[in-house]
Amino acid sequence: MGVTKTELFNERKNKLAIMFKVLAHPARLAILQYIINQKACICNDLVDELGLAQATISQHLKELKNSGLIQGTIDGKSVCYCIDEMVWNDFADEFKGFFAQSLGDEKCC
Repeated sequence: MGVTKTELFNERKNKLAIMFKVLAHPARLAILQYIINQKACICNDLVDELGLAQATISQHLKELKNSGLIQGTIDGKSVCYCIDEMVWNDFADEFKGFFAQSLGDEKCC
């Protein structure tokens, strides 16, 4: 396995790369979009909603939870998930800052 050499880059670049990586899978985007569209915490089975295997959904929920984008609370035998608004806004601010960079006035190609 290769070395990523992330230590060569500053903290902001590494943070932004991690954020992009978390959002780099369409299943994670679908999960986030589903939670957002519900406008509430979700406790129901995402397998029926997304058509993916339970193990696959669990892995993606784990990645989203590790990133802080979603929070999970245990209610009896079910786990309810919702968007962490503070982390969501942090992601949005970081992306806005990255994409707000000026490309310059001259055409290069």
